Amino acid sequence: MANGPALSTGRGGQVFVGSEIRDSFSLLDVLYANQFEGESFDQNLFEQTEENFYRGAPPQWLNFHISEQAVSAGTGTPFIKRDGYDTLVEQVKRKHFGMSVSVKLFHKPGCGGTTLAMQVLWDLRKTFRCAVLTGSTSDIPNAAKEVVQLFTAGSRDYQNTVLLLLNDEQILEDLQESIMMEMAGRKVVAHMPVVTLLSCVRKDAVQDGDHVVLQAFLSDAEKQKFNAKKEELSRRYSDKHERFHGFNIMHTDFSQDYIKQACTVFSTVRKDCRPLKTQLAAYLSLLNAYVPGSYLLESQCLHFVKCKDGDKPLEDRMKPFSHLIVTFQQDGIRSGKKVCMAHPMIAQCCTKLMAEVDVTRSDTARNLLTRLCIDVVPPFLFGFVKDMLTKRKAKPEDTKKEENTVDHTEVKVEKFSKLIQDIQNMEDKAECVSVLKVASWVFAQNPFFPQALARFYYIELKDYKKAEMWANTAKQRDPRNSFVADTLGHVHKNHLKNVESPDQPREVLQLAKKAIEAFKHEEQLAENEQGTGMKDDGNTKVSRVFNTRGLFGYLQVCNLVYDLLVRQNETWQRVLTGNVSKGSVLELLRNNRLFKFYDLISSLRPEVEKKCAFFEKYLTYSKVDRKKDDPQYISKDTSECYRKYVRDPESKQFEQNRAGFIQKLKQNLADTSAGELSCLGREYTESELKDITTQWEEIFLQSFCESLTAIRRKMPLSSSDAPELHLVTLLLRWPSDGDDKCAFDLGQLIQCMQHSYEHAYETYFRSRHLRPLFFIGKGRGLSKIVHRNVLETLFLGQNSGQIQDWSDEKVFHNPRVRERLLKVEGVVQNYRVCATIGGKAIKVDANLRNSLRKPRQVLFYLGFTIRGPVAFGIETKTSDKACVDRQRVSSD
Repeated sequence: MANGPALSTGRGGQVFVGSEIRDSFSLLDVLYANQFEGESFDQNLFEQTEENFYRGAPPQWLNFHISEQAVSAGTGTPFIKRDGYDTLVEQVKRKHFGMSVSVKLFHKPGCGGTTLAMQVLWDLRKTFRCAVLTGSTSDIPNAAKEVVQLFTAGSRDYQNTVLLLLNDEQILEDLQESIMMEMAGRKVVAHMPVVTLLSCVRKDAVQDGDHVVLQAFLSDAEKQKFNAKKEELSRRYSDKHERFHGFNIMHTDFSQDYIKQACTVFSTVRKDCRPLKTQLAAYLSLLNAYVPGSYLLESQCLHFVKCKDGDKPLEDRMKPFSHLIVTFQQDGIRSGKKVCMAHPMIAQCCTKLMAEVDVTRSDTARNLLTRLCIDVVPPFLFGFVKDMLTKRKAKPEDTKKEENTVDHTEVKVEKFSKLIQDIQNMEDKAECVSVLKVASWVFAQNPFFPQALARFYYIELKDYKKAEMWANTAKQRDPRNSFVADTLGHVHKNHLKNVESPDQPREVLQLAKKAIEAFKHEEQLAENEQGTGMKDDGNTKVSRVFNTRGLFGYLQVCNLVYDLLVRQNETWQRVLTGNVSKGSVLELLRNNRLFKFYDLISSLRPEVEKKCAFFEKYLTYSKVDRKKDDPQYISKDTSECYRKYVRDPESKQFEQNRAGFIQKLKQNLADTSAGELSCLGREYTESELKDITTQWEEIFLQSFCESLTAIRRKMPLSSSDAPELHLVTLLLRWPSDGDDKCAFDLGQLIQCMQHSYEHAYETYFRSRHLRPLFFIGKGRGLSKIVHRNVLETLFLGQNSGQIQDWSDEKVFHNPRVRERLLKVEGVVQNYRVCATIGGKAIKVDANLRNSLRKPRQVLFYLGFTIRGPVAFGIETKTSDKACVDRQRVSSD
């Protein structure tokens, strides 16, 4: 980079950037279009960088440059492109018309996934503006700022799409949203897609589907490439290449025999005689076996083995383990050298071999904690240890049934970390307790180790007293964190589930009271979350996710109480449902010792009704995210609890329920709730839906008078009115097909509805995706209102067995659906979409905000969430010649 760093432009050229731009990137490792060009390097640096890579160090940009130089000079073969490279490049280069797109690469640790992803960036550095997200993934707003800065660097005429590599797929949606907000805030007009997010995901069980999957085995074509590279390395490095374990493991198609042969030195380790270097090798093995990508700093290692200044290098001090350990520089001068095992499979084998000679995993873990985690522990090391001991991985699909799990909220997650599970299976439960106790003592302020210990006590050992003690310890360390408080509730809930004397009402109620108090406290904490991992909105700290575990845990406890007590005596059914008077309770139960539980008993039904109403809204109006629904057990357990406490077990017939709904609706329109809205989709046919909608109109007209003038005097509604009322009002006021004018200020109605939503639900739905409830269809009057499930029924009629995913909007490609809905005209400007109604521009949300990059006239379908109107299936209005001309000019 003789003339300075250069970035590629959208027109195929390059633009040089100054040091002020280059130095402004603190979270991004930017790969410049002219990286290393015109620079001279010491030959020793070349050789050491290449040698470290083939031994097992992570790839550096310099590795790809070295390979290109060798090919140009005719002294080396090309950098090996694994299967999946071409597909990945094709997906990255595929043209898209939105703000951003994401591409995912799934790979098992140690099979070259990161190398493949970086190779794609290197080869496309003159086409895109390539970078790696190296900073904290929790700092999403600043990451978005740097992405936009990289996109715009060099002024308007030099924009170019950013190709960003990141290792955390969980932040994709938030990062895309933040990038759009940053673009809108800076009023940047994008003349091309802003960013392609290449997510490199480490997973033991890789996923199939549209994503690129890198397998832990070689194809025949790959074997030929590795054979050619093997010949080159053996020629250039003589006997040295035999210790290139990172390369050799892949060349031998991940051969276990090769790995065992490389690791035989560890079979000589003895428990009663372990020099410091042997202990350090054991620590590195344990970390790399259970936390891929983990490392120690060279300075830490030298300090541990008591090396003095001027002593031998670390690798010389680590003999006979030196060939299994790699020391490398990853972040230039920004950090010290890092040390790790040559490959995760080597680390796993070394850990296994030591366990076979009685140097157990638990011994190594305890020693690592007490001898390496002393004084001030670097944040990166604490993170590795925390993951090693507490991070629970997702289970493969189709595992145990829900009834056989300890905690419904953990159905799809392993009970404990992989290390704790291995210690339990290969040693015993007492060693698991010992390791977690030591971690709790070493990290005396951290709540997560005692939390994991409490879970182990109540799940595996059924020792509820000690579980309660450690759960309380975790709470004391972080008293405002609702997620930490959750464990205590589950301790008592599971104690109740496994109570020794279920025929004793007093014992059942005692445990239920403790569990309920714990879950209610958790619920209070969740309402005003102040725990760790929170973001600051400028005034108060707010958790990104609202914790509903306390609410749900309460209902689970109530289910248990009902089953245990009614099983003993059917009289309890009348008591728990409140169908007997206060004075009759003790007489019916004939047990004065239960008097102290009267307040608890009498509170159950109203609390159950309140919490079931919450979940009815929660599940009807929202879902986890665009592509993921809530687990079915939440709805199942909630409905079961409601049936037990609120409804007569001998439930009324369908028509009676429907009549009851109509009656309630007639009594008070403002009481229209999620229960009523959700039942329309789940229980009623389209004709029945029309009947109920007719009731809405009658009630509305009765409540607000038939005169439009009288209705205007009532508008807008107050933000203190329920969002459901605003939704009904907005649906009834929305112009029908063919109406040229609107008698109401729709913008004001929408704004008032959004304020009502913020007041009522934003706290609880803040991280969730809002479901569409209704759509505007063709026709007039009430026939214009189409429920979401009607569209799903139409769609599934031709797609039997498919689960409808609204995130990709495929439903709107279906002719039957399109025939039913009304297309609305609008315009996209400054990353917002407006519907053109009666000559006025009405701001609405977009289901896929990624489609708002380009200013243009559009057509879309209009749906309604509990927050307000949303544009679905946004398409460019191509029938307008002037609009087409504007698009052509803009794209030029």
